[in-house]
Amino acid sequence: IVMVANRTILDKNFKRKGLKVRPRSRTLTAVHEAILEDVVGPTEIVGKRTRISVDGTKLLKVLLDPKDKDKENIESKLNAFAAVYKKLTNKEAAFMFPVAC
Repeated sequence: IVMVANRTILDKNFKRKGLKVRPRSRTLTAVHEAILEDVVGPTEIVGKRTRISVDGTKLLKVLLDPKDKDKENIESKLNAFAAVYKKLTNKEAAFMFPVAC
């Protein structure tokens, strides 16, 4: 089970709704970032990379905290995190732990 807060996205025509300014927390980018934080649950995000392939598709690589690798079977949930994020935001994401050098 993944718990995600209910958030509102205001589009560029927010003045039609009677608002003077659009809060930063209601932009598309801010809402997608907050959803990403919610999806990964108890672990923390330590880095993000956007990979753009030759055909133009974007892949968001999310690096999770390596200290949480052993806790609560997080490693087995990485595919579930990607599926939930894809369903909620329609963006491809790959969740992984950074490789120690």
